[in-house]
Parts: sequence; structure tokens; C-alpha cells
Amino acid sequence: MALCCSLPFFLPACKPQGEAAVSSSSQVTLAGSTSVEPFAELLAERYMDSHPDAPAINVQGGGSTAGVRAALSGAADIGMSSRNLKPEEAAQGLTTQVIARDAIAVIVHPDNPVDNLSLAQVRGIFSGEIRNWRQVGGADRRIVVITREEGSGTRGAFEELVMDEEPITLSALRQDSNGAVRVVVAGDRYAIGYISLGLVNHQVKAVRLDGVEASVESVRDGSYGLSRPFLFLWKGELSASARAFIDYVLSPEGQSILAKEGLVTVGG
Repeated sequence: MALCCSLPFFLPACKPQGEAAVSSSSQVTLAGSTSVEPFAELLAERYMDSHPDAPAINVQGGGSTAGVRAALSGAADIGMSSRNLKPEEAAQGLTTQVIARDAIAVIVHPDNPVDNLSLAQVRGIFSGEIRNWRQVGGADRRIVVITREEGSGTRGAFEELVMDEEPITLSALRQDSNGAVRVVVAGDRYAIGYISLGLVNHQVKAVRLDGVEASVESVRDGSYGLSRPFLFLWKGELSASARAFIDYVLSPEGQSILAKEGLVTVGG
């Protein structure tokens, strides 16, 4: 099984700043986006099952910004990001590879009668302008806003695609992973949050956005606007072991695994 631990605990023992990432003979390390992390873990497990003689694949979280930094410093062989690189990051010579596309789903409790919101309403809720569910067709109850922490690729993509430079309200409860957002919303019928579409399950309900359901099909045909890339990224030359894993992820087998998990495959 793929190893998983928190990136901050890993970094102090890593290679010095500026040293090129080179896989050891015993493992290939991926670090970064907590949105990409569970999918990378699954891919790593399947890869190691089918390639028992290959080095272990070690997958760690930490957030997209941490993934960029880990790739630049050599702390990880492969960084993971769930947002496009910022201009200042792209200028530092990172190579990027889109492994799939994901939609961001706006989620509420299954018992919440609200099942459709406009983009403007979502922006109003997360900016704090709309504070009561009654204002969008729901119960006369205060809206509990759940967001991701600063540096999260999911948050960065949400701010870019939804907020139109409006800041997210300071009263929003911040969580450090998509899974944590899902848990909070699943436990509070008046909460609202946003997570990767691939992580939506029976515990929460994804609302339609301007009448369009969040689905693989709507992302593929362009009718659902909240989508973002899942990226692998690295600095310099990859080791043969790291390249072999990326080739597996991009292969029909790897892409089939991602498709079954609700992601839109490369070229699809």
C-alpha cells in the first residue's frame, strides 16, 4: 500500500533547497494537493500491485502550494497540484503534466431542500453577502460557510472560477482537506462547502449550478464551468522510476482507474 504522511513532517528530512529530485532505489515520492492525493494513492497501490519489483510509491499531502515548493526544492520527485501554476511558479522551470480534470462541486446536506444555485448566489454566500438560506429558497436558518485553507488548490480554483476577486468571508470555517469539508457538511444540514466532484458521495448533495448538474459529462461538454486540472509537476529530469509511474498514470489502465473515480480523463 502507498505510504502516506503529512508533508510538513517529511520536509525537514528532505534534500536541501535547490537540489534536484532524484528517486532513491527504494521509493518515488509524490507530495502536494490533498485533492489529488487520494487518487494518486489509489494509482500507486494499483501500480505497485502490478509492478512488484518497482520502487515503492510514497504519496503525501500538504496542499498545492506545498507541492509546487516540494518539486522546486527536490523534496519530492513529483509535486501534485489541483490548480494551474501561478506565473511566478511557471517561470521557475517546472514541467507540468495534466493527469485528469476534476470538477468542483458545491455541496450541502442531503436534507437541505436547496438543490440549485446560480453562480452569483454561490458567490454571494461565500462572500458573506447572502447569510440566510431563506434568501435562496431554503429554510429560515443561518448559512454555515465551509471553505478550504489558504494555499489549497481547491480553494485557489474556487476563488478563480467563482469569487471574481470577491474575498471569502472571514466567518467561514476553514478545513484542511476535501474530506474534512465533506465531513462537516454531512454533519450540519445548514452548511455549504465545495469539494472535488470525485469525492462526492451519499453523505452530501452536490447542488446544480445555474441548472447544470456537476458530472463528468457536463465537465466534458463544457456546460459545467467549475472544473480544474489535476497536475503532476517536476523540476529537471525525472528518474526512470518516476517516469515509469507517470507513464502508468497516463496509460489506458491508469486513466480507466481515474475515470471510475469520477474524473475526466486526459484527452477525454
